[in-house]
Amino acid sequence: MRVLVTGGAGFIGSHVVDALVARGDEVVVVDDLDPAAHDGKPAGLSSGAEYAWRDVRDPATWRDLLGGVDAVSHQAAKVGLGVDFADVGEYVSRNDAGMACLLHALHDRRFRGRVVLASSMVVYGEGRFRCSSHGVVRPGPRRVDDLEAGRYEPPCPTCAGPLTPEPVPEDHWLDPRNVYAVTKLSQELLGAAYAREHPGVTITSLRYHNVYGPRMPRDTPYAGVASIFRSAYAAGRRPLVFEDGGQRRDFVHVADVARANVLALTNDEPAPGPFNVCSGTPRTILDMANALRPPNGQAPEIVGGYRLGDVRHVFADPQRAADVLGFRAAIGFDRGMHEFQTAPLRSADGDRPP
Repeated sequence: MRVLVTGGAGFIGSHVVDALVARGDEVVVVDDLDPAAHDGKPAGLSSGAEYAWRDVRDPATWRDLLGGVDAVSHQAAKVGLGVDFADVGEYVSRNDAGMACLLHALHDRRFRGRVVLASSMVVYGEGRFRCSSHGVVRPGPRRVDDLEAGRYEPPCPTCAGPLTPEPVPEDHWLDPRNVYAVTKLSQELLGAAYAREHPGVTITSLRYHNVYGPRMPRDTPYAGVASIFRSAYAAGRRPLVFEDGGQRRDFVHVADVARANVLALTNDEPAPGPFNVCSGTPRTILDMANALRPPNGQAPEIVGGYRLGDVRHVFADPQRAADVLGFRAAIGFDRGMHEFQTAPLRSADGDRPP
């Protein structure tokens, strides 16, 4: 099988490439090595793939790369919360315009195969919450005055009582709370619209939860929290934990995420729609900071505060991915975090290709 992997030089994309090459698939990678994420050509790229250093938003990219392609893994994206709202143009361009250009090219080629989209749990916004009096409720965005006063838990919108967070299933309401989240939902919707108009095409949206593992980008505004904490420990600093550290997330190892992509691309039956890609065992941010602490490292520092656009709790129900894709995470939290303490982070292996 010939598979196109966009963003295949990135953190998750490079692991997807490795998994496909190990199967014996023919893999072609398109990646423009965005300077916000890459200092040069990344180390550790598979020698078994073909690389085209091009921008997915450029129509010229697709003139000679889609021939014979049987399936597409679309990992290219600008990720994270970014610096501030000034990043909006780059997020919309790289994520939404990039998705649109890829789909346009597939349309022109009369592509009839599977497309796997790297989506995200951020499309849910706050996770699923239950009030003891009013059942499952939808809390509004957290108020700045509550956050500044250290009241981090969202209250019931009806009675203002306490809420209990629950795992989020794929059919839960969607409520993106920041620019990145909005672009990921837009990508899903563009994919769904494309599939409706192209019989024979399956779009599978994999909603990644908090992915960590080897080749994570280092401490930048676009890096994941696991990498930021790991970099702090490596520099001899205490990692700074916002709020009270009680925010719950689902941390899933990148090797498991790559395996979920391969299953979506290769299972006997195509699997349209969204799937949570998660471990199924939520942990707090403070749990992760402590798990990454090296033997002689200082304890993490809880600093309070908050990040606008962030949410309190979001963790996933893994059942649909297990039932339909046959996917269950194999690398548990303790093992994965222990290995990540010393795993190689992203590094450059030469200058940026022309």
